[in-house]
Amino acid sequence: MNLSNAHIITAMVTPFDEQHHIDYQQLEQHHIDYQQLEQHHIDYQQLEQLIEYLLANGTEGLVVGGTTGEGPTLSIAEKRDLYTRTARFVHGRVPIIANTGSNNTAETIKFTHIVSQIIGIDAALVVVPPYNKPNQAGMLAHFTAIAEQGGLPVMIYNIPGRVGVKMNVSTILTLAQNPNIVAVKQCGTDEELAAIIEDAPRDFLVYTGEDAQTLTALVYGGQGVVSVASHLFGSEMAAMRTHLTTGEVAEAAQIQRRLIPKMTALFNQPSPAPVKAALNAQHHRVGTPRLPILPLSTSEQRQLLNCLA
Repeated sequence: MNLSNAHIITAMVTPFDEQHHIDYQQLEQHHIDYQQLEQHHIDYQQLEQLIEYLLANGTEGLVVGGTTGEGPTLSIAEKRDLYTRTARFVHGRVPIIANTGSNNTAETIKFTHIVSQIIGIDAALVVVPPYNKPNQAGMLAHFTAIAEQGGLPVMIYNIPGRVGVKMNVSTILTLAQNPNIVAVKQCGTDEELAAIIEDAPRDFLVYTGEDAQTLTALVYGGQGVVSVASHLFGSEMAAMRTHLTTGEVAEAAQIQRRLIPKMTALFNQPSPAPVKAALNAQHHRVGTPRLPILPLSTSEQRQLLNCLA
């Protein structure tokens, strides 16, 4: 399955089987019961329920094990099991993009090849290498090697705020010529987004990774969004795209304007703590994040839910 019909892709949270209740008063006193922080496990029953809910409410594709899915705190074995079970349950209904990226080229190739053997995984999400800060030539070499040896189509993930370096537009456009590099999840300015859409090959799919930029990306001719907000507002985002495609631009713009403050609120605290708190409040029991991400405090949760209401 390719991504050509996937315009709203949800960067899905990973449900865990326990809620961690942090005593913030103790935390402020530099004391916490570390037994409370024993690592909790992926809840596959809740995962299936979450997938069904998402697919019924505007989601047209899934990213699994990404940042929102707490990929940095999942073991390789957990990721492999998560991807396998997700693919088995989705059963080809929508495309699945699995996070395989790291700042180690050889290990990324190895893991991408492992994931390529999972039936139902359609592409690999590969982030610009964090921490070791390669230059543009290093990025070209990294992504080219993964595209040629990993065994899966590649979606570039360009997110300077998280990794410490930015892939330039010219580098993205060079990589877009590689037939095994099929898409980009771009977090940047409107100007950068427009330049990529304008000059990339027509079959290279450009997604924004910024929820508030969804309408902009679509108006510019991009493919859509890889979204966190679609956990909660997928139906509204789908309606926005429908309005745009039928020429009802004012109606589409009105939806985006109303959603932007809510989208912003989902990132007022480290992600995915806010979206997990919101889903839990809606009775999707997805648990709390693993450390180093803390669950929201009572006051933070109250503020979030007031904004989302």
